[in-house]
Amino acid sequence: MKKTTLLILCACLCAALSAQTPKGVKYVFTEASDLNLIGKLMDTPNPYHRVDTCKYKGFTSNENKQVRSSAGLAVLFRTNSTTISVKGEYGYHNMGTNTMGIALRGYDLYIKKDGVWTYAASKAPGNMDKVQNIILINDMDNSEKECMLYLPMYSEMYSVKIGVEEGATIEYLESPFRHRIAIFGSSFTQGISVSRSGMSYPMQFMRHTGLQLLSLGCSGNCKMQPYFADVLADADVDAMIFDAFSNPSAEMIEDRLFPFIERLQEAHPDIPLIFMQTIYRESRNFSTRSDKFEQAKMDMADSLMKIAVKKYDNVYFVVPDTGKYARESSVDGTHPSDMGYLAWAESIEKPILKILKKYGIR
Repeated sequence: MKKTTLLILCACLCAALSAQTPKGVKYVFTEASDLNLIGKLMDTPNPYHRVDTCKYKGFTSNENKQVRSSAGLAVLFRTNSTTISVKGEYGYHNMGTNTMGIALRGYDLYIKKDGVWTYAASKAPGNMDKVQNIILINDMDNSEKECMLYLPMYSEMYSVKIGVEEGATIEYLESPFRHRIAIFGSSFTQGISVSRSGMSYPMQFMRHTGLQLLSLGCSGNCKMQPYFADVLADADVDAMIFDAFSNPSAEMIEDRLFPFIERLQEAHPDIPLIFMQTIYRESRNFSTRSDKFEQAKMDMADSLMKIAVKKYDNVYFVVPDTGKYARESSVDGTHPSDMGYLAWAESIEKPILKILKKYGIR
């Protein structure tokens, strides 16, 4: 028994040591914003913010935190380093309980393999009281690698520095993602309950299609507010997608939908505005109150969008689906797991691509 225990301890120690950075490795750091930062809706003084909250007013304190978070942002770079690390300085970090810390305040690395973006590593800092050099991956070969690093989904970043070993190269990588498509939505769009930031349905859709989505997901706060419409009106985009019916009540949808559409059409008269129905929430299964509230939202969205697609040019309505295992993929009764978000991304791919094709967006 003692011998077996000793062998297990040795094996665990070897595994731990293999995951550590070799001693003596010196890192050279490059600010992510000096490389190719993609997914941004518009320029901001802090490159890791999504909206300039000094310019755009009206947000609540919580909304301010959300639009200053780096959800949907990723940095593209090329390197021949055998190890990649990241060192972040945080303005705000989220400690939610229904989403993994790796997604909320960590980093998600993909490396292109055989022409496909392939998961490589994901980690989050342990001690948020100090800036840490987090080793994402090591023991790679020294061939040139095309990398995409997703930034924290629900944290405000003051600085994100990417580390490579001294003597290795790190360079700007041209984006393979096409066009500029805004997507405004709820916690679903921001990615609540994903395991890592690259697994939200907009990011999965983006990798699958090659079309660049510019995420303005704001958990609990996508209610077609006029000040969000102001931001979207100023955005330089080719199309817009909306998860607009997940947060507002039926009454709010009735009051706000048409003015919201009209405000955006005034600013963007020739681009497609694609609205998505909200998804079924598993919290409805046994709660009569939740079931009534959720069904009223869905019914209102259905009825008004039937009018909207006829009343307005360039307005469309699609219905997402979280898949045949939806009842098994709920994390907290509201949000799907990675599996549910994958099904969502797949369910909207064909209808949205068909709509975008009409506008030369391929």
